[in-house]
Amino acid sequence: MAEAQLKSVGSDDGTREVDGVTGKRLKAFIERLERLEEEKSALAEDIKDVYAESKAVGFDTKTIRKIIRMRKVALDKRREEEMLLETYKAALGME
Repeated sequence: MAEAQLKSVGSDDGTREVDGVTGKRLKAFIERLERLEEEKSALAEDIKDVYAESKAVGFDTKTIRKIIRMRKVALDKRREEEMLLETYKAALGME
């Protein structure tokens, strides 16, 4: 079976260009993404620490998470969702 020939050109920095894919540019994207992933992990750890701290002083973290989700929603949309929730709960005899 014949294999396709890849056009490859080397560069001084150890990267190559293969069929129009520039290794140097690809490497830059990958390194940026790796740094961002590290930052994301660090932020996730910080968030976890804040939740633990709030729990340690007596706050319910599940409720805090719910409030954070709610605050992301516009006030009018949130009111609409809350009214609908109340309607459904009343219809099910939960009120």
